Amino acid sequence: MRSALIAIVFGIFCWAVYLVFALATGADAKYVYTSLVGIALGAIGIRYTIRRGKREQL
Repeated sequence: MRSALIAIVFGIFCWAVYLVFALATGADAKYVYTSLVGIALGAIGIRYTIRRGKREQL
């Protein structure tokens, strides 16, 4: 579970860096929205992974 969380957090970090880059360069809205959706899906993935890990320990 720990390695999955590290991968998800790394992915969220990459999307956040991309978001800052897209905003700084004045990119189209679709690129900004894509990075926001990537961050949101990463947050959902963290929640799901933690819940799954708790369930497996029971």
